[in-house]
Amino acid sequence: MTRLLTILMIMAGLGLPAAAQVAAPADDAAATEAAAGAATSEEEDDDDDDEEDGEAAATYDAKGKFDYGFAGLMARDNRTDLAPLTLASGSPVAAQEYTLKSGGFYRIDINADGSAELALSGGDFFRSIWINEIVINDIEIRPMGVHSIEFDNAGTATISFIAVTPGRYALSIPGSSGDTQQAVFNIQ
Repeated sequence: MTRLLTILMIMAGLGLPAAAQVAAPADDAAATEAAAGAATSEEEDDDDDDEEDGEAAATYDAKGKFDYGFAGLMARDNRTDLAPLTLASGSPVAAQEYTLKSGGFYRIDINADGSAELALSGGDFFRSIWINEIVINDIEIRPMGVHSIEFDNAGTATISFIAVTPGRYALSIPGSSGDTQQAVFNIQ
């Protein structure tokens, strides 16, 4: 019996948000007057016969504060190419820290010379960005998430991404402790 009551209470609770969204009835005279005004304005403004009703309802003007063009935020004009990262035994990963803007579209190359089996790890960095794609040997990968990238041989991986969460993040070679064995990204 208590299970039945519990189920009924849960079902009633789930129905409350839908009931709360029903609009309260307005003053009948004002509502009738507004409806009549809308009907007369539709009859007077009937000069758009060339548009179909379904088409007009589904089309939204995207012009606003930012006009990114057809490709949106990820248009080629909006992308910034960053200085490449280098994975080589005994060499620094990056020449300096990167300063990125939240909402900016970026692309970075990671070059490995094959002198050692090296990886770049940085779960915090990868969680603070949205990865559009990783390109390796002309193969495009669109991952849901990344924790690290490891190179067994020489090669290049290109990552295109949008910086999202502000903060200071590092991509570092696992097991290394030197400051030159990491790339630091400051997202503002």
